[in-house]
Amino acid sequence: MTHTRYAFIKANWHSDIVDRALDGFQQLIPAEQVDVFDVPGAFEMPLLARDLAQTGRYGAVACAAFVVDGGIYRHDFVAQAVVDGLMRAGLDTGIPVLSVSLTPHQYQETEHHNAIYRAHFIEKGREAAQAALKITKTRDSLSRAA
Repeated sequence: MTHTRYAFIKANWHSDIVDRALDGFQQLIPAEQVDVFDVPGAFEMPLLARDLAQTGRYGAVACAAFVVDGGIYRHDFVAQAVVDGLMRAGLDTGIPVLSVSLTPHQYQETEHHNAIYRAHFIEKGREAAQAALKITKTRDSLSRAA
């Protein structure tokens, strides 16, 4: 029996938080089926997601990032560009590209907030794994019916 492989891209900014999404993802999809790729930040995810999807090796590509207001740029514009780019990568390649990208409005770099978001990213990683499993199962059944 062949197991579907999945790609997981994670942005290195706030990696102590973002990496928890991979932990959650691998609670449902074994690590042996997941190829992990690091990128500097969220903005770099769509291009790599497209490149990975185009290889045909993956049933889905999941991408995780934590885009916060650093005071220098409009983080909401960055987050929107990233989500739009991920959607485009999926539509252009025909491979599901899933987003585990969060953009909190009231984030403060305190241990309290970090603990909340670490836990949240674990849950979001699990949700991405559930979506990846469901969409690959559905697409497999469609291809068998054709």
